[in-house]
Amino acid sequence: MSTTIKEAGTTTMDPLPSTDSTSTVANAITQTVQFIISSTTSTPKPPSSSHSIASTASLTTMPTTAAATTAATTAELASAATTAATTTATAAIGIEKLSVSDLSTALQHFGIVDYIVFIAMLVVCAVIGFYFGFIEKKQKKEKGQVPTDEKDGDGAGAAGNEERRGSEALDYLVGGRKMKVFPVALSLVASFVSGISLLGTSTEIYVYGTQYAFILITLAISGLISWYIFLPVFCNLQLTSSYEYFERRYDSSIRNFGSVLFIISMLLWLPVAMYVPALTYNQVTGTSIHVITPIVCIICTFYTCVGGLKAVIWTDVVQSFVMYGSILTVCIKGTYDVGGLSVVLQRNQESGRLNAPEWTWDPTVRLSMLSVIVGGTLHKIQSSDVNQVSIQRFLSLPSYRHAKWTMFIFTVLLIFLLSCCCYMGLVSYAVYHDCDPISTKLAKASDQLPSLLMMRTLGSIPGLPGLFVSGVFSAALSSLSTGLNSLACVISQDMIRPLLKKPLTERQIAILLRAIVVFFGFSCMGLVNIVEKLGMVLQLATTTSAVSMGPLLGIYAIGVCLPWINAKSVLTGSCVSFITLAWICLKSQLAQMSGEIRYPKMPVSVTGCNYTFDYATAWETIHNYTPSPERNIYHLSFFWYTALGGVICTVVALLASFVFGWQDVSQLDPALITPCMRRFLPKQNYQAIGLQELFSLKTKAEAKKVAESSE
Repeated sequence: MSTTIKEAGTTTMDPLPSTDSTSTVANAITQTVQFIISSTTSTPKPPSSSHSIASTASLTTMPTTAAATTAATTAELASAATTAATTTATAAIGIEKLSVSDLSTALQHFGIVDYIVFIAMLVVCAVIGFYFGFIEKKQKKEKGQVPTDEKDGDGAGAAGNEERRGSEALDYLVGGRKMKVFPVALSLVASFVSGISLLGTSTEIYVYGTQYAFILITLAISGLISWYIFLPVFCNLQLTSSYEYFERRYDSSIRNFGSVLFIISMLLWLPVAMYVPALTYNQVTGTSIHVITPIVCIICTFYTCVGGLKAVIWTDVVQSFVMYGSILTVCIKGTYDVGGLSVVLQRNQESGRLNAPEWTWDPTVRLSMLSVIVGGTLHKIQSSDVNQVSIQRFLSLPSYRHAKWTMFIFTVLLIFLLSCCCYMGLVSYAVYHDCDPISTKLAKASDQLPSLLMMRTLGSIPGLPGLFVSGVFSAALSSLSTGLNSLACVISQDMIRPLLKKPLTERQIAILLRAIVVFFGFSCMGLVNIVEKLGMVLQLATTTSAVSMGPLLGIYAIGVCLPWINAKSVLTGSCVSFITLAWICLKSQLAQMSGEIRYPKMPVSVTGCNYTFDYATAWETIHNYTPSPERNIYHLSFFWYTALGGVICTVVALLASFVFGWQDVSQLDPALITPCMRRFLPKQNYQAIGLQELFSLKTKAEAKKVAESSE
C-alpha cells in the first residue's frame, strides 16, 4: 500500500512506504543530520561543480525541525514530520536561485529617465563648448576685443605683439588670464579626480582597509608646500607652458625632455581614464564600450576644440557638481539601507578595515605611515600641484593672490571628495560583508564594485543610476578635456613654436591648436580599443605615470630650490632617475601580474549569498590566497615611486655638478627661484612690481625683440 502526501503550497512527492511511518521519519532525519554533520565538520574541499553557499546555510536550520519531529508519537505528527523533512530537503537541494550572470543582468535596469540624465549632462557640456567657441567669440569681435589678422598684419610691432599675446593662444590656453577662483578650483578637482580615482579609491578601502585614507593628510601638506615654494615662481613668471620654465632655468634640452615625458604619459593615461567609466556604463546598461566611447570622445573633443580652456573649466564646474551629487547620494542611501552609520562602522571594525598604516621603516610594506606621509606628499605635489595641468589653470587667474585662494579651495574640495570616496568603500563592505561580489565574480573586475553598489542601492529610483554614471563619466570627461587642452599647449608652445622662424598668425594659431586637440581626441578613441584587448596597457599606463612624475619632480624641485645646479647636471640626474624608476616599476608590475607579489588583504565572506556561483573558484580565491613571503626592491610601496625618482634625480645632479661644474648664480634671474631661497643669491638691484606691470613690461620687451628681428 502506498500514500501520496499533498499539502497547500507543497509539491506532490514520490510515494512513501506507510508500513512504519515513525521508522521512515527516523531514517529521513538520521540521513539529513548525518549530511549536515559531515558537511560542517569535515575539512572543506572545493567541489567540482557550481554550488550555492546559501543552500548549505539553509541546511543548518534543519536540526531544530529534526529534534521536534523525533518527539512526535502519533501517526498524524509523524506524517507531518515526514512532509516537513522531505520538503525541507527538497528546498535545500532543489530550489533554483539566480545565477551570477542572471543576477548581473537583473541589475541592469537603466531606465529612460537615467538615459535622459546622462544625455543631458553630455548636451550641457556640448552647449558650453559651443557658447565659448562661437557665441562669446562673436560678441568679442562685435566689441572689437578680438584682434584679427588684418589688424596685426604680419605680427611685427608692439601693437601687433600685444594683441597676439592677448588673443588666440592666450585665450585658448589660459582663458585670457581672466578666470575666476571658484570655477578654477572646481576644475582642478575635476581634473585631478578621474573615473579611475572615483572607482578605485572606494575599492581600495574595501579590499585593504582605511590605510589609504591617510592620503587626506598629505593633500593638506602638499598644498601648503606648493603654496609657499612653487606657486609664487610660476604665477609671477606668467608662462603659458610650465616647460617654458625649464628653458629659462636650464636650457632647451631640459624643456624638450620634460615635454616628451608629459606627452607620452598623457597618451597612455587618457585612454585608460576613458576605458574604466566605459566599463561602468557597460555593466549598468549592457551597452558595448565600442558604442559609448566614441560618442563621449567626440563630444569631449568638440567642446575642448571649439571652446578652449574656458569651455574646459566651465564644463568641469558642471561635472564637479554631478560628481559630488552622485557620490553623496550613494553614500547616504547606502548608509540608510544597512541601518545607519553605526552599522557601517561596526561591520568594518569587526573585519579590521578601520586600520592605520603600519609604523615601520620597511619601504616594501605596501602602506606604511612613512610612505603615506612622506612619499604621498611628494607624489601629490607632482601629480596635483606642480604639473602642466595644474599650473595651466593657476596661470589662467589674474594674480598670485587669486592663485593662493584657488589652491586653498581646491585642497579643501579635493579632501572632501576623496573622503566621500573612502567612505563609499566602507559602505560597500557594510553592504557586502557576508557576500563578497569579487569572489563570486558578480563584479567581473574589482573596480566595478562601486557601480554594483550603486545599482543595488539606487537602481530602483529612476534617474539616480543615470546620475551616478554621469558622475563617473564627468570625471573621465574632465580628465580627457584637460589632457587634450594641455597637450595642445605643450605641443604648440614647447615643440612647434621654438622651431618656427616666423610667428604664426592668429588664424594659423587657431587652426594648429584645434588640429592638435582633434588629432589626440580621435587617437584616444582608437587607443581605448587597444586597452580593451591588451590588459597590460593598464599596467603600462600606471608605470609610465610613475616613471615620468619622479624625474619631473626632481627637475622642478632643483629648479626652484637649488640655484647652484646647472642644466647638464640636471639632465644627467633626470635620465638616471628615469631609467632606474622605469626598471623598478616595470619589474614590479610584471611581478604583480604573474602573482609573485601579493599583498595582505582584508577578510571577506560569501556565507550570506542568496544566488548560485562557482563555489570552487570562490573557495580558491578566499582560502588559497597568501601574501608573498619574500621582500625585495620590486616590493617597494607605490607611494615611494615619485619620491624615489625625485631623490635620485636630485642626488645624481648634485654629484654630477662636481664633474660639469656649478651654475653661475650671479647670472640667474631671481624670479626663477622660490622666494625663501633668494636670500642665498648675490645681492642685486631689483624691486618687486605688480603682476600687471610685469606682464606689460614683458610684452613690450617681446614686441621690441620681434621688431628688431623683422628689421
